[in-house]
Amino acid sequence: MEQRRFFFTSESVGEGHPDKLCDQVSDAILDACLKDDPQSRVACETFASTSLVLIGGEITTKTFVDFQQVVREVTKAIGYTDPAYGLDYQSMAVLDMIHSQSPDISQGVSGTGLDEYKGQQGAGDQGMMFGYACNETKEFMPLPITLAHKLLLKATAIRKTKALKWLRPDAKSQVTVEYEGYKPIRIDAVVISHQHDEGVPYRELKAAVIDHIITPILEPTGLLDKGTKYYVNPTGRFVVGGPFGDTGLTGRKIIVDTYGGMGRHGGGAFSGKDPTKVDRSAAYMARYVAKNIVASGLAGRCEVELAYAIGVPFPVSVMVDTFGTSTVSDQSIEEAVKKVFDLTPAGIIETLDLRRPIYRKTASYGHFGRSEFPWEKIDKADELKKTVN
Repeated sequence: MEQRRFFFTSESVGEGHPDKLCDQVSDAILDACLKDDPQSRVACETFASTSLVLIGGEITTKTFVDFQQVVREVTKAIGYTDPAYGLDYQSMAVLDMIHSQSPDISQGVSGTGLDEYKGQQGAGDQGMMFGYACNETKEFMPLPITLAHKLLLKATAIRKTKALKWLRPDAKSQVTVEYEGYKPIRIDAVVISHQHDEGVPYRELKAAVIDHIITPILEPTGLLDKGTKYYVNPTGRFVVGGPFGDTGLTGRKIIVDTYGGMGRHGGGAFSGKDPTKVDRSAAYMARYVAKNIVASGLAGRCEVELAYAIGVPFPVSVMVDTFGTSTVSDQSIEEAVKKVFDLTPAGIIETLDLRRPIYRKTASYGHFGRSEFPWEKIDKADELKKTVN
């Protein structure tokens, strides 16, 4: 492998970002449906603007959900509690445009469609989904996106404890890492754009963000140096933010949600979709497979592609790419994957226990690299290795 040097950048957005607010609302509604009816079919979209949150989509469930209450609780928890922010959980309008799922989609998922698939749960849509893993961090995630998420997790903790009282909910981060081959060797640039109250002097803001957010997270990596560049609120001001500054929509941060651009994406968003939608569940399964391949020592990095056809109860293709880092052939790993993992839509849901209200937590700071989620287990690593051998 060529050991060339290159720079790679990934971004994250905080839970108060308008698109992330929408993702969290959509997933909170999904969780509320699954809590009392695990068979709920949910495809919920959210739109947010000044003083307004609109929810729409298709939901079929046997339980009752107070959508107004769910939307307002999420908005409050994020921190939109002041009319000065342009969105306030108490005074904002909440519009409900939800209806039931199409029967044409339902019959494919329920196994009541074509005779050849009768009685078998099919995929809820067509498409391709990718999973990725690498050994450059303990989370088996690329370093740039891992650090970008950690910066905003730190910023959120500081905001909610009021250690910096002038921080408002909206925030973005970006980290540029210099690589030599596949090895991170230094952090070249850090960007933090954080919404703040009116009247905060820029020099004070920049110094506080570096001292309280950037340094505690990045200094322990040992990758900062004299050449590292810091860009804090590069326009000099970020008072107007959230849905007041920019409209929000579910599913617009798919690269933030996954691998920060290090690895491909099939294009389907996750939030607001129940696990019969392979856009979500198969992407989780692909990550589970890729992570176990790397954890087994069969490869240093790995990308897995799964593809499905609507109503069909098995994947139409399975692909493994280890980028030249594997100890055996990629084809032999592919064959082992097909033997070790149940890649049918029903098998994915059962393996990862996905009919539970676990989704709101996924909707900010990334769906991957967090040990609390079942697709992050590495319990198949040994079996994979034995099967390949």
